[in-house]
Amino acid sequence: MQKVLTIIGARPQFIKAAPLSKAFASNSHVEEIIVHTGQHFDPNMSEIFFSQMGIPKPKYSLSIHSLGHGAMTGRMLEEIEKIILEEKPHVVLVFGDTNSTLAGALAAKKLHVKVAHVEAGLRSFNMRMPEEVNRILTDRISDYLFCPTQTAVNNLMMEGYEKINCSIVQTGDIMLDAMTMFMEFAPGIDYVRSITSGKYALCTIHRAENTDNIERLRSIVEALNVLNETIDIVVPLHPRTFKILKTNNIHVAFKCIEPVGYFEMLSLLKHCEIVLTDSGGLQKEAYMSGKFCVTLRDETEWVELIENDVNVLVGADKSKIIAATSKMLHRVFDNKAQLYGNGNTAIQIVDSLSTL
Repeated sequence: MQKVLTIIGARPQFIKAAPLSKAFASNSHVEEIIVHTGQHFDPNMSEIFFSQMGIPKPKYSLSIHSLGHGAMTGRMLEEIEKIILEEKPHVVLVFGDTNSTLAGALAAKKLHVKVAHVEAGLRSFNMRMPEEVNRILTDRISDYLFCPTQTAVNNLMMEGYEKINCSIVQTGDIMLDAMTMFMEFAPGIDYVRSITSGKYALCTIHRAENTDNIERLRSIVEALNVLNETIDIVVPLHPRTFKILKTNNIHVAFKCIEPVGYFEMLSLLKHCEIVLTDSGGLQKEAYMSGKFCVTLRDETEWVELIENDVNVLVGADKSKIIAATSKMLHRVFDNKAQLYGNGNTAIQIVDSLSTL
């Protein structure tokens, strides 16, 4: 039997881990052991993660959070190394591009344990993003690179990975598995109508490049204020960002609500007309939900969405945000391309790991 040590720490990683845990449980050739680093710890979400989402409770919970990049990654590396020595796994599985991802991969590689990277090959080509550094370093020391798209595979090929002793597999995107699995838990239309009674655009703003740059934030908000005159704008907004808006006297004319959980976000996605976001994951989820997306960033890892004309990059430019949103509101969405697979990513990954 193959023993897989799964490293999770950030909230999106719990969502991605759920379909994999289900697939692991149904495969008699693999045993999964979960390590929760604690990078994002929200005690109010624990019950959702471990009951409604069906994720086995972690065997190890490290509670490492609220530290700088160096201290956090170093502490995780130290503790994960101890667990690897204790459990002796055949492979360590990591997701995405967080500090937990890099720490898990480094700990395994230095102990000569194989590394499997889910969501390998993604590139924003912006080395100022900590996530870009994490994903590049993790890819380079991984033995199994599970790529969500052909674009991700192409990125690795361009970087010379065909000359590296590793296995590259295009699996589709694990988030499609998760959305399919959890849509039944999403609140119904009554939940949405308690927030807004008409047609609406769903918007999220959370990246530091937007929230900590007052001119960018002001420009985005002014664009949303204009758009709100023709369609309701609904923004789940972190209290920190709300405080920045208030401190800088930035007028908000649209609907701001408290941050929502994953199930509530699925409901808002399902019923909205369009998505505006600076989130990487929400760009994909918009496509998977059959919605156009206006991305409030200067670059994106999901270039296939741009190439297929279902997403547009507008940065923080007020006129571009208004123009792109207005244009897309009058178009008909077509997602026949199935850019992120057919929802069987978890099974593909587990089958690959069970035959190491």
